Amino acid sequence: MILDTIVENKRREVAERKTLRPLTDLERMIAGCPPARDFARAIGGRDCAIIAEVKRRSPSRGELRADFDSVRIAREYEHYGAAAVSVLTDATFFGGSNGDLIAVRKAIALPVLRKEFIIDPWQIHETRAIGADALLLIAAILSTNEMREYRELAAALGLASLVEVHDRRELEAALSSGAEIIGVNNRDLKTFVTDITTSNTLAPIVPAGKIVVAESGIRSRRDIEALMGTGIRAFLIGETLVASPDIGAALKGLLNP
Repeated sequence: MILDTIVENKRREVAERKTLRPLTDLERMIAGCPPARDFARAIGGRDCAIIAEVKRRSPSRGELRADFDSVRIAREYEHYGAAAVSVLTDATFFGGSNGDLIAVRKAIALPVLRKEFIIDPWQIHETRAIGADALLLIAAILSTNEMREYRELAAALGLASLVEVHDRRELEAALSSGAEIIGVNNRDLKTFVTDITTSNTLAPIVPAGKIVVAESGIRSRRDIEALMGTGIRAFLIGETLVASPDIGAALKGLLNP
């Protein structure tokens, strides 16, 4: 399965990176970081909030844009009304880097979410050290206890956590861990098959007071309005925007009826 391969690679990568940059170095970097921007407030206070994603490629589609420029794309997102920006930092499978996130965070005033496969507390410190305001926790690769531990560590460092689920079992585990921001991924990370009805199924059973974010497979304003019918008001959108010939126009079209 693709997810197993990604996680296996990530464990090797993190083990190596920990030897190159010990936790004490990250703690010194964090001490010099400016306060985190309020990710939950940015995406939770709008009728339609789009977390626009900076993403070079994906395992399913390959390269998304020939003239990819992370900073230019992020500035377009900000200019055309995104609520926050997500930056993929996995290099092996998505072509991202910490450098992309650092550059984007400096270039815009919006909160920045680090999209990464978090499997070790060291990565949470790294996330704050490189300037992110929020991070992704994936229920499919974490136990309930790990989700709780990682979310609490993130909060202690000033980071918001978007806890991603794909089915009811994962949703129940995320809620048990105390998650406040629930991302419903319409893409099955085991097969990379996308079905937008996943959000329609899970969103109605998320307790009131939580922020629900629909992720993956959102291609049009019609898709957004269908999801809004189930009470969802926040959407994480990457490939549809990055691959568009006119990113600004594409974002405007998603935001406006």
